[in-house]
Amino acid sequence: MKFFKPVFLYAALFFLPLSGCTKTNGEEPAEKPAFDVTVSREGSGTTLSAQGADAKNPLRIVSGSENQDLEFLLEDFCGRNRAAVSISYMGSLDIMKILQEGGGEYDAVWPANSMWISLGDTFFRVKHTASVYQTPVVFGIKKSVAGALGFTGRDVSVADILAAIEAKKLSFCMTSATQSNSGACAYISFLYAFLGNPDMINSGDLDDPALQRSVSELLMGINRSSGSSDWLKDLFLSSDYDAMVNYETLIISANRQLEEDGRETLYAVYPKEGVAMADSPLGYIDKGDSEKEEVFKKLRDYLLSVPVQTAIQKTGRRTGFIPISEENKDVFKIDEGIDINKTLSIVKMPGAATIERALELYQEKLKKPSLTFYCLDFSGSMAGAGEARLKEALWNLLDQETARRNLLSAGEKDESVFILFDSGIRQIISVSGNDSTKLLDAYQLINAARPGGGTNMYAPIVRCFQLMQNYSTGSHVSAVIVMTDGESEDHFEEFSRIYKTSGMEERDVPVFSIMFGDADQEQLNGLAKLTHARVFDGKTDLIRAFKNAKGYN
Repeated sequence: MKFFKPVFLYAALFFLPLSGCTKTNGEEPAEKPAFDVTVSREGSGTTLSAQGADAKNPLRIVSGSENQDLEFLLEDFCGRNRAAVSISYMGSLDIMKILQEGGGEYDAVWPANSMWISLGDTFFRVKHTASVYQTPVVFGIKKSVAGALGFTGRDVSVADILAAIEAKKLSFCMTSATQSNSGACAYISFLYAFLGNPDMINSGDLDDPALQRSVSELLMGINRSSGSSDWLKDLFLSSDYDAMVNYETLIISANRQLEEDGRETLYAVYPKEGVAMADSPLGYIDKGDSEKEEVFKKLRDYLLSVPVQTAIQKTGRRTGFIPISEENKDVFKIDEGIDINKTLSIVKMPGAATIERALELYQEKLKKPSLTFYCLDFSGSMAGAGEARLKEALWNLLDQETARRNLLSAGEKDESVFILFDSGIRQIISVSGNDSTKLLDAYQLINAARPGGGTNMYAPIVRCFQLMQNYSTGSHVSAVIVMTDGESEDHFEEFSRIYKTSGMEERDVPVFSIMFGDADQEQLNGLAKLTHARVFDGKTDLIRAFKNAKGYN
């Protein structure tokens, strides 16, 4: 099933030097904005509205999560232009699909990479596109680990990294290549490296058994996955990992926090074969609204103005044709491996058909296998609409034709376990691999279940921990996904004790939760904090919540 329509890559890289001024992090602007701005945050988005602007009809932007720390610039823009801007954060695949569907409710798109516009804009509506900044995708490795591996002060190859992984001297966190741009870029750069760095990869190259074996072995070094680059940084900061693959700007941001906490910082490693560059294109989705178009062009020109580009540099982002200013050079620290004077070898993104094939190959064959336990609430309160939406969400995951369109199909070595619960455990269904018939058989068993009884979400999670003992540590990326619509009858304190004494804390098993109905958010937040996971809001869109949660494993 095809999900991409090939189009030409057309994002332009241009900068318009403008007069004016803006504020930077921690600094007051030379000229205060004329209008006060109201900032409201809800779910995964933020609305910024200047006094007198139409807050009910803002310029709506869908963006990658890495742009959250640039909201201060949007606030400044709104205050200077009496404007209203709403920005929603999504993964790269979701942004691409929104464009494939015509843009939905959005007026502008701001993904991490131009390829998602090229692959998604099948209606050819996106225009006025410009790169706001650039940041390469790199390895950020603890300085002590990088030093012990001999990775500091010299060129490091992907083969060197693979050797460290095979010797059990290095593991790393990375976002999913099928859900997040940083993961996709890293994965594509690995393909180039193991193919000998050709001018361009084509689909036929991906059938090379040696290539597949090398990439698969490299990806076995992953110990935690994520569907969001920004959340991956937060995960890294909340625990103790050796390394992460992420944007240079987020490595810089992480180091600032690590320094503040008195912890060891990261050393940036740029594989010598080449790195992929996120070019952060901002584009307008043309729907015939001339007023929105004018607001967009003002925003684009504001972001590309010299003072604002200088402010963007201060956040650890590179700005193309505008050189790093003297005042910002200390942001890019050479002792952290970040040499802005070094010429980087940038890999060229392959054509749409090759990207499609590469991502399908990653999801179904090359990525580290996932061990996923789904704890599904079948208590009495789920009867009716809740039951129907839960089963529809599971169909999207278990019907492989549907799952493939969302790049969430099961892998050859994946393990999936479904535990249906109410006040106790009702049924356990296990499926190994990605055989379509077996997965559909599992769906039919779940579909036959009917809600009834109370709610105890802790009992099935504890059973997950017991069942995990049957799987070898390190062979899979493990996770629990619990979906509930009510408050659990059991107590968090007892569960916390079990988590810490069962070996699951050492194994670093996250418990992601999907909030639905009257679920107790405080309980779910406690689970997320304890297990270094997160809560997904399924109250308005349970299907999307399940897709997003699965994208983290």
